[in-house]
Amino acid sequence: MGYTLEVSRIRAGCWEGVLQGPGAPEIEITHQQAALPGLECAADGAGRWRLSLPIPAEVLWDGVQTFLITDRRDGTRLGQFTIVTGVPLEDDLRAEIDLLRAELDMLKRAFRRHCVETGG
Repeated sequence: MGYTLEVSRIRAGCWEGVLQGPGAPEIEITHQQAALPGLECAADGAGRWRLSLPIPAEVLWDGVQTFLITDRRDGTRLGQFTIVTGVPLEDDLRAEIDLLRAELDMLKRAFRRHCVETGG
């Protein structure tokens, strides 16, 4: 059984989430393929873990910014959150495209890692 992200929100410039799963998680939050520093993980009892990450100001600019939450051990995507800044967007299409790009980049990295590990 893996992990599931039960709650995800942003409050006072900090992303917060509650993760349910076995043992201490090894979670990574990335923005444009770069891991963000400062992720805190605290046990909350019964296999629940409270996660918090201050969102660095340097990753925010006009447009859609997508952040991926993954299990560092196997690269499984547990969730994501998106921040839209600047001029309001007419619809969510840009956010969806940005998420697809981020997921495609993640798949490319996993495929390349697989090729290296299997010698293929």
